[in-house]
Amino acid sequence: MTDNAIELARRVAKGVGLDPALVCAIVEQESSWDSFAVRYEQGFFDCYVQPSAAGGAVRPSTSTEARCRAFSWGLMQIMGQCAREMGFDGPYLSELLEPAIGLQFGCKLLARKLELAGGDVERALDLWNGGANPAYSSQVMARIEKYRNG
Repeated sequence: MTDNAIELARRVAKGVGLDPALVCAIVEQESSWDSFAVRYEQGFFDCYVQPSAAGGAVRPSTSTEARCRAFSWGLMQIMGQCAREMGFDGPYLSELLEPAIGLQFGCKLLARKLELAGGDVERALDLWNGGANPAYSSQVMARIEKYRNG
């Protein structure tokens, strides 16, 4: 983790109207501040990407684009599919590894989850995590204070 990454996360969060400490806590939870973090999630592919591919929303399910939509990318570990849904139109989803880009789309998605949760942060965190980790929201909430007043 670098001070530059924390400052960037705070700046992007503020620009989207989010609590910077919350965004920093999510980054720590998701990637431990490793901007090169990637993870393939077969279950996400099966549930969300494959149906889109079958419906023609993306190229065939064997395409690189379709598979990359089932990866979580960068500091906030935003899913490629979610980034596309939030308007990311770069030619390669790997661009989400660029901290400023990944944070921008991750924060846009988090703002959307907060909207869907009626402003309830813990419910928004559950939506962000998709239910994969029942302790997720409490784990993130436990990290917030270390990023306050910074």
